Amino acid sequence: MTSAVAERAQPLPEQLRSYVTRFAVSATDGTPGEPYTYVPDPAVQLVVRVAAGGRPGALVIGPRTRAAYHASERPASCARFSLAPGAARPLFGVAAADLAGRTVALAELPGRVARRLVDGGRDLAPEEWADHIVRVLPEHPSRTEAERAGLLRAGVAALSVRPGLPPARVADVARELAVSERQLRNLFTDGVGVSPKHFARIDRVRHVLAHAPTSPWGELAAASGYYDQSHMTADFRALMGVPPRSYFTGRLPSTTPCRAARAARE
Repeated sequence: MTSAVAERAQPLPEQLRSYVTRFAVSATDGTPGEPYTYVPDPAVQLVVRVAAGGRPGALVIGPRTRAAYHASERPASCARFSLAPGAARPLFGVAAADLAGRTVALAELPGRVARRLVDGGRDLAPEEWADHIVRVLPEHPSRTEAERAGLLRAGVAALSVRPGLPPARVADVARELAVSERQLRNLFTDGVGVSPKHFARIDRVRHVLAHAPTSPWGELAAASGYYDQSHMTADFRALMGVPPRSYFTGRLPSTTPCRAARAARE
């Protein structure tokens, strides 16, 4: 089986916790043909990447709705910041939906914070960017922004797979949050980049990826919120490109050059 890029989680500064959920660093040795799996991920990510002999490049990767299989092209090190739901607009000046399925140079985004990140980070190593982000964070959000962020976080939590609890239905989440389904959909589109339904699909597949090595298929399907094992298999194949058994035995689609690596060179 192809493995995801090996990352080492780093301590997250307290000041970042409202905007970033995870900070990790990684490195590839550029071995030709060494494949990596980038699994579906609903989070917007800021990636600071330096290839050997190259200059730093700061990229923003939007929500990834389907898996991608890539081979690293040359040695590189990078820092990856997974943004909290709703953080894309205050940091980058755009809705998360505008970034979905895209890799964009940070310098191309219009937000004031994005410009300050670019201007002050040109000569910084990837691992130095956590403190750099802290220095340029926006002022405290308005009451309206804080309320929207709170609603979004509650919606994300309710639609995620939790131990002993199946994911809630979109209609039930909207009712619990005292908003319409349309309002909930708009909230997710702006703050997450995908609809509530698609967010739930991605989260279920990620749950399968995390627990398949230790759980029987039928039990895993039920625990992940699927109707049955065939439903899980169909959803997994739609997002991962192969059925679960093929993925976990290494029978995968062919790899392609990584778009993020290409963008960092341009």
